[in-house]
Amino acid sequence: MAGTDRQRDLLAEGPAIVLVEPQLGENIGMVARAMANFGLGELRLVKPRDGWPNEKARAAASRADHVIDATKVFDDLAGAVADLNFLYATTARPRDNFKPVRGPVEATLQLRARHAAGQRTGILFGRERWGLTNEEVAFADEIVTFPVNPAFASLNVAQAVLLMSYEWMKAGGEGVAPVSPEHVPAPREHLDSLMDYLDRVLSERGYFRNEDKKPKMFDNLRALFTRPGFTVEELAVLRGVLVSLEKFSPKKPRGSGAPETD
Repeated sequence: MAGTDRQRDLLAEGPAIVLVEPQLGENIGMVARAMANFGLGELRLVKPRDGWPNEKARAAASRADHVIDATKVFDDLAGAVADLNFLYATTARPRDNFKPVRGPVEATLQLRARHAAGQRTGILFGRERWGLTNEEVAFADEIVTFPVNPAFASLNVAQAVLLMSYEWMKAGGEGVAPVSPEHVPAPREHLDSLMDYLDRVLSERGYFRNEDKKPKMFDNLRALFTRPGFTVEELAVLRGVLVSLEKFSPKKPRGSGAPETD
C-alpha cells in the first residue's frame, strides 16, 4: 500500500495552478483535491483571504496532503509567476486585448508540449466572485475560455481547476507537437523588469498623457510585449536598444519640442 502511495505522488507534475486572492479555505481544498485527481501537484496562492495554512482547506482536500503541504503563498501576482516561462489566464468571457484565446483542449496540448520541452508553465485562476482583473490577465501569454452556457457562465474556482486538470491528464495520451528547445520564453521576472523600465522612461517623456487611461494603456503594452514569447537573450537585446535611445535622446516632455515648420 505504501509503495502504491509513493507511485501516486510521482504523478504530481505539470503546470502550476495559481489562485488569485482565494476566499474560502474549503474552495482551496477542493482545488487541491481536483489537482491530485489528475496528476497536478504545484499550487500557488496570491494573498488568500483567510491566511495560510488553513485547516478547512486541508479537510476539504480529502487526503491530497502532498498538494496542501507544498502550497506556496505570495504577496502579489508578479512574485507568484516570476519563474514561469509560459502562463495561461482563465476567463469566462472574451477580453479586449491582443492575446490569443484557446479552448481547454488546445491549451492543455500546448502545455504538454512546453512541459516536455522543460519549460515552467502555469494556469491562472481568479477570485470566486468576479475572476481576474484586466491587469492580472495582462500577465498571461494567452487566455483560456470554457465552452459554457453564455446565460450562466460562472464557474466555481474548483470546477474550473477540475476542467483544466482533467484536460491535462487526458492530453497525456494524445499526440503533442514538439516545442523547439532553442526558443524558451524568458521567465516572467525578466519581462517584469523590462516593463518597470518602460513605465519609468515613458512616464518621464509624457507618453501617458492621461493618468486615468494609463492603466489600460500599460495593460496593452504588457500584452504586446508578452505575446511574442521573447527569450532572455531577446529581451536583453530589446532593453539594450531602448536604453541606448534613452541615453542619447534629450529628456523633453512630449509636446515640448520645436514647432513644425512648413
